[in-house]
Amino acid sequence: MAKLTEERWRRLTRVPLIVASVVFIVVYSWQVIADFQGTAFMTARIIMGFTWVIFAVDYVVRLGLAADKRHWFVRHLFDFTVVILPALRPLRLLKALTLVGGVEHTQGTAIRSRLAVYGAGAVVILIWIGSLSVLDAERNAPGANIVNFGDSIWWAAVTMSTVGYGDYYPVTLMGRLVAVLLMGAAVALVGVVTATLASWVIEFASRGHDDDEASTRGQVRELARQINGIAARLGEMPEPGTKLASEPEVPPRPPLPPNAAST
Repeated sequence: MAKLTEERWRRLTRVPLIVASVVFIVVYSWQVIADFQGTAFMTARIIMGFTWVIFAVDYVVRLGLAADKRHWFVRHLFDFTVVILPALRPLRLLKALTLVGGVEHTQGTAIRSRLAVYGAGAVVILIWIGSLSVLDAERNAPGANIVNFGDSIWWAAVTMSTVGYGDYYPVTLMGRLVAVLLMGAAVALVGVVTATLASWVIEFASRGHDDDEASTRGQVRELARQINGIAARLGEMPEPGTKLASEPEVPPRPPLPPNAAST
């Protein structure tokens, strides 16, 4: 039996986690939009609680399999946040979206494609989850003006775009927290889109001008590796100053006459 490693665990749990994310977003959407009460509300909460258990177990197992747990925790803060904030679980779907794509020709193209998928998917998911969260928090609050799903999704889209018309606004602490998270995510996504666009423009402008580009350290290391490989196949390289067989014989220069130094 193969030893259980973090990478093997991730491969085994990739599909279950995606399914749990889909189940959570469907049940949560149904509960908020339909405004469940009584037994239906409790059933929805139990199902969402079960998805939380799945994510919590996945996080604990991966942390236990990590060799350096402190370093792993720092590198996987998003996974920890997903366990703490259930509304972020649908963002797990972004990893599934990046698996569906065309063949990438360069590393830069692959990174930009992945960022584009993450950016577009994050906008849609955050607007949807933000609208559900703010409606869930505001619907029954005194003085609330976001009381139906149409108003909440309009508010989430306006907030995500950082336009802020002010026609709808949250009055509860939880609603305002959702607004802060949406605005922060919007600023981060604008930075990602700007950097991706700039990278694409630079690559497009440099096409056909490869000779003008400065060599990177990686290119120099690769060239040195290839030279070392060729030298190893041809045999040991000669010592510096050793005359090669193909070098022409150069006769020694005759000494100057004695009176040449005085003139």
